Parts: sequence; C-alpha cells; structure tokens
Amino acid sequence: MISAEPNLSGNNETDLKLLCFGFGYTARALAEDLKRAGWGVVGTCCEAEEIKGQGTHEGVPVHEFNRHHPLPRDVFAHVTHVLVSVPPDEDGDSVIDMHKKDLVTMAGLQWVGYLSTTGVYGDRDGNWVDEESPLRPSGDRGRRRVVAEDDWCALWKCLGVPIHIFRLAGIYGPGRSVLDTVRSGKAKKILKPGQVFSRIHVADIVRVLRASMARPRPGAIYNVCDDEPAPSQDVMDYACSLLETEPPPAVSLEKATLSEIARSFYDDNKRVCNRRIKEELSVALEFPDYRKGLDSLLRGEG
Repeated sequence: MISAEPNLSGNNETDLKLLCFGFGYTARALAEDLKRAGWGVVGTCCEAEEIKGQGTHEGVPVHEFNRHHPLPRDVFAHVTHVLVSVPPDEDGDSVIDMHKKDLVTMAGLQWVGYLSTTGVYGDRDGNWVDEESPLRPSGDRGRRRVVAEDDWCALWKCLGVPIHIFRLAGIYGPGRSVLDTVRSGKAKKILKPGQVFSRIHVADIVRVLRASMARPRPGAIYNVCDDEPAPSQDVMDYACSLLETEPPPAVSLEKATLSEIARSFYDDNKRVCNRRIKEELSVALEFPDYRKGLDSLLRGEG
C-alpha cells in the first residue's frame, strides 16, 4: 500500500522498533507498513479488555496504558521510534505525565511523532492556514491540544527528545469513509454556506510519517492534509455517484440533528496548506483529493 523511504538514517530496518502510545486506526496502518519492512512494533490500549485476551492485535503485542496503569519498563527496551496518538485529557498529556523520564533516558531513541489536529488553528472563515499561523482553537479539545503540543515541544527544546508534531486533517480510509456512511444508511447531507473541510487518506499519513522518520528534524511541525479542502456535501454527492445511489436530502446545519461533538466540527472553517510536507519531506500524495481517495477505496473493495 505504501511506497516509503527505504533508508532510515542509515539503519537496517530490521533493527528498528516502534512503540505506539494508542493503537488506533492510524497507528495500525503505520504498524502494518513497518512490519512488512521488518520492524518490531508494540502498542498500547487504554483498557485491558480491549486487548482481546492474548495481549496482541494482528500480531502486535499490546499493553494496557492509562493514568492509573503505566507501562512496564521492559516495554521500552530496544525502542527506536515512538508514535503518540493518545489525546490529552483534562489533566494534560498522560504519556508525558506517566513516562517523561522514560522518554528522556531511552538509549537509541531516534524519532518521536505526536499526532495532533488541525483543530488547533480554530476558525478562519475559510481562509488558508499554514504551520506558522497563530493557534486560535475554538473549543476545549483544541485548547488541550495546543497545551499538549507545547509540552511535547518543550521536551525537545529543554531535554533533547526528538519530537515531531503532525497536525492531521479529517482521516479517512478503508472501512472509514463516506462510502461506509452512505451504505450504513446514516449519511446526512449538511449544508452550511461557505464551509469547507480538509481531509487526508490514512495511507498518505503513513507516507508522511515514514518520510519524517527517514529525514528527522526534531522540533518540526507538519500539516498533514490533501490538496483540496472541500464542502462535505460535495464529498457526499461524489460518494453517492460512485455507489449509484441517491444522495440523502440536504438539511441546513441549524435544522440538522447532530451530536454536540459532530456539530462542533462545523465551528471551524479553514483551508489547510500542506506545502511543508512536499517541500521538506518530498512527499508526493497518492490521494491529493477526495475523488482519487474514494475511487481507490471502491476499487480496493471490488
């Protein structure tokens, strides 16, 4: 699925090991790619019952981790790379709070990637933002992310931990796209004039992370999104055309029945620039717009 950089800082990839704090959708996609290249991978989940009995998920050892259950020290043995996708809570970033000392003292640690969100930019009335734009998050979740980013960057500036920040747009991919939403019968076509969203296919997230691992620059911050911010109704219409079904009836945001979290996504309206991943990491997106991404997903199913 991924054509990644073959050489990571001169290392033989069979000598490399990734620790994933949080073993969700994106982390599993990265782990699948790295395992094919010979990496060792270990992950975490927040509850013991998520481990499915044997303590593994598709061949990856998975350990319980939360504020009340830190990882055993031996989990960090031989780890060269760390991916953090655990969101901050009301008390801050649990990974830093529970394992700051381990991260600082890990011998051979080459790269740490923190998965943040483009939500840190807040609402820009549809205008463009890049990595140098000031952060103006709209809600509590965004504000927590800004604090967490600052805390991770401080580990680099003050203690030399090789931190890299990735601000992800809306993630889609196999089993997690508007195609699946339409098939489920739960699709809603929400209209808010002028509203656009940025997106990114999970395979292209993996491509960016691999490129960063190959060219680490501690302290770097990257927007990870495709080339074409687009209204959600355009994406919905295109998905329905691929599936040869009628789109759901359009409804205004004011009249839509949405959860508080779903409605909050419409608070922010911005276009996110991805120039840095192209210029600095030489990333060529496989899915530069939602049409190419959805076309590929449908072909993959068939």
